[in-house]
Amino acid sequence: MKTIGLIGGMSYESTIEYYRIINEMINKQLSGLHSAKMLIESYDFDEIEKNQAAENWELLTEVLINSAQKLQKAGADYIAIATNTMHLMADEVQDNISIPLIHIAEAAANYIKEKNIDTVALLGTRYTMTKPFYKDKLKNEFGINVIIPDETQQGIVNDIIYNELCVGIVNESSRLKLLDIINSCKENGAKAVVLGCTELPNIIKNAEIEIINTTEVHCREIVKRILE
Repeated sequence: MKTIGLIGGMSYESTIEYYRIINEMINKQLSGLHSAKMLIESYDFDEIEKNQAAENWELLTEVLINSAQKLQKAGADYIAIATNTMHLMADEVQDNISIPLIHIAEAAANYIKEKNIDTVALLGTRYTMTKPFYKDKLKNEFGINVIIPDETQQGIVNDIIYNELCVGIVNESSRLKLLDIINSCKENGAKAVVLGCTELPNIIKNAEIEIINTTEVHCREIVKRILE
């Protein structure tokens, strides 16, 4: 078994899920008392979020590069960033390490292609929904059409993520708002919804279209690679 180096704490809610899912998948495949070999670098998300809001992406890129290099030196065979938004600097991280980075959007795209889905809605932080790093990868590299909620809906999704889900709050009223947004995207042609924030699966379990749980599909790819 190889060792995964996980960059987490963005937020701790999603990192908990990564730790649980990866270990459950490993144990299911290997049985007995097996669990994953894992190194975790975990951040104070308040500091990360403030720099996101200030658009200090260059600084955040250096932060992630330093983490990835630290995990590589500690013995990681692969790197995974346990959040969708911070894949904004995934290419720069990969360019500065000599071990593979397992990209969450690529894992999601491969799953979408397996399901023969050609058009998806993308929900996530405002950065994930509006910046090109995620939607362009799906469209340009995998031929998947991406529908983004309108600006007002983006604000609703973003607020629910940062003000509620990242601190473990799950409100029924927020779940209904998200389902309304998903249904709106369905009416615009989406055949599935990519939960492009690793906290969103904590509130959205079912919808009128297929759900792509990026936390789960990312963990599945991580497990596949470390067991190769």
